[in-house]
Amino acid sequence: MAIEFKLPELGENIESGDLVRVIVSPGAQVNAGDPVIELETDKAVIEVPSTISGTVGEIKVKQGDKLKVGQVIFTLAEGKTAETKATPTAEAESTTAAPAQEALSAGAPPEQPKPVDAGRAPQDFRTQEAARDTYARARELEGKSEEEAFPPDVRREEPQPVVPAQLTKTAGPEHRPPLPASPAVRRLARELGVDVYNVRGSGAGERILEDDVKAYAKSVIGSAGAAIAGAAMGSGFVRPAPQLPDFSKWGPIEKVSMRAIRRKTAEHLAEAWNTIPHVTQHDLADITELEELRKRFSAKAEVAGGKMTVTAIALKVVASALKVFPQFNASVDVRGEEVIYKRYIHIGVAVDTDRGLLVPVIRDVDRKNIVELAVELAQISLKARNKKLTPEDMEGGTFTITNLGGVGGTYFTPIVNYPEVAILGMSRSRIEPVWVKDKDKFEPRLMLPVSLSYDHRLIDGADAARFVRWVVEALEQPFLLSVQG
Repeated sequence: MAIEFKLPELGENIESGDLVRVIVSPGAQVNAGDPVIELETDKAVIEVPSTISGTVGEIKVKQGDKLKVGQVIFTLAEGKTAETKATPTAEAESTTAAPAQEALSAGAPPEQPKPVDAGRAPQDFRTQEAARDTYARARELEGKSEEEAFPPDVRREEPQPVVPAQLTKTAGPEHRPPLPASPAVRRLARELGVDVYNVRGSGAGERILEDDVKAYAKSVIGSAGAAIAGAAMGSGFVRPAPQLPDFSKWGPIEKVSMRAIRRKTAEHLAEAWNTIPHVTQHDLADITELEELRKRFSAKAEVAGGKMTVTAIALKVVASALKVFPQFNASVDVRGEEVIYKRYIHIGVAVDTDRGLLVPVIRDVDRKNIVELAVELAQISLKARNKKLTPEDMEGGTFTITNLGGVGGTYFTPIVNYPEVAILGMSRSRIEPVWVKDKDKFEPRLMLPVSLSYDHRLIDGADAARFVRWVVEALEQPFLLSVQG
């Protein structure tokens, strides 16, 4: 019997992706670990390796398809499952699948279902998304639909607050078709008194997400009833986008589907803009002396395989500033009413690619010298442009730097990369006449415009000004880095 290769787990909260390229072809020999497809996820374009070995038989997908975790990619005419440490044994499969089957037959979801596919590492159940995937696989084992495996909860006979009629309509006993919504989403709908069948899904394949339920509840309740659902919905959610007019009435148009990275960028920036009260502080840095030092040491960076850029130097400067101003290396937890200070410094650097803006992260910036940072920055920027970034390359950032100097312009207002609380933007440096008080005359100086956007919930304007001035003075007097850290 032919063995199937299914799309494996791609990382935390990644359920699907767009197929960019099929690397293998029918009749080709594939070994475990060989890249077989290129997939564009919400975060990056990645190469997916095979977990099985043998001769490729039928390829079940084609370029441009939307693939989901667990979907069959190809079969092997003659193959075997790769023997890796991540592959569970037959005994492990039987012991983990049995409890899930018994729980499902009893009509209730298992507390800790652990079904696994051959060639897939055991699941980590720390995230809600991972648990949803597990429920889906458990249902497949039992051969039941979601509605059959997880019937609607029995409504509790408790006093309920008075809410609009639209929110009191729940699914009755009549038969209804299966719904593209996870058990957690349906449970949230029941808690809010929302008929989930009235909610329009915004996820892949019109799948209903928690935010869809929250937005629908808010639109029905309105301002008068917002307090009723406030506890269940938490704080802050994005308002649904308004319906666009029919532009074709005024002339010819062309519709092009948004790529996965562009869709995720749009969602992320909208969330950041709607969540964070943004303020931007601007300043100018005289980098005349810094530019001389940069040119002097650029050869050393090139020998090591990097390029001594202002961005590489700014990485070191910002890392030092974050130690002096730790509130800029933090996140705001509104629900927990806490401020989370990170004791590590991982800085993201925005990279312009043909697929949109990507922000790979350089880790432990404070522990590396400028030459090491220049090398790592060159390597990770190349990975971004060559579609070689992994999701892990773009996670864990505590602060972001974006440099538009190569494009031009003066000042701009960068959007904070949520859940961070600040981002530093740099524009094109230019020669400007500057009044030198000691010499009592104007001199041509190389001036660098910098822009700091920050989360005003945590950072006050005076602190932002001090942070920017610290960065500016460090750029103007590089000797300060060796003196102050």
